[in-house]
Amino acid sequence: MTRQQRAEALIDAFGKVYPEAHCELNFSNPLELLVATILSAQCTDKRVNMVTPALFKKYPTARAYADAPQEVLEKEIQSTGFFRSKARNLRAMAADLVAKHGGKVPSTMEDLTALAGVGRKTANVVLGNAFGLNEGVVVDTHVLRLSRRLGLTKHAEPGKIEIDLMKLIPRDKWAIFSHWLIWHGRRRCFARKPDCDGCEVQHLCPSAFKAVKPA
Repeated sequence: MTRQQRAEALIDAFGKVYPEAHCELNFSNPLELLVATILSAQCTDKRVNMVTPALFKKYPTARAYADAPQEVLEKEIQSTGFFRSKARNLRAMAADLVAKHGGKVPSTMEDLTALAGVGRKTANVVLGNAFGLNEGVVVDTHVLRLSRRLGLTKHAEPGKIEIDLMKLIPRDKWAIFSHWLIWHGRRRCFARKPDCDGCEVQHLCPSAFKAVKPA
């Protein structure tokens, strides 16, 4: 089976296994998703979703985040980890939104990645889930691990993995494919002890029953 054939088979299989796959960060608008994604660095979506309801209520606009005192915001997001740098990034990002975009979250990769504290992965999350735009593939820790285990790439650097996946996966599937890998990584293909026995795509996986350590 070629890499392209495997990718096509995985698209078909994952679509049946995870028909309800979606972004597991809770949000109701682009700003909320942008904030939640920044908070999700080195933190679980579950923990972020515990913090954001109060945060979204208190800070409904970019101006509100930009004007928030650093020490106050730090305390409010402390449980997500790396709270000092995340608070600085949130405030700087929000200040950029106010100064450059009238407080609105832009819908292009160029404008998003020009915001303070916003990299390509975060931009891909926002574009794919808040705007429905497929500009790239989100490569988080799960996508990185599974794309290597499934034989879709040999690279270990997120940028190179994204390029490989963009070549293999049809553009209209870029966002959902990352969701499928993330869902599978959280439910079956764990980093240390993957559930190969229960895996629905083990017949397509060259690492089945071999991956016992993080890729």
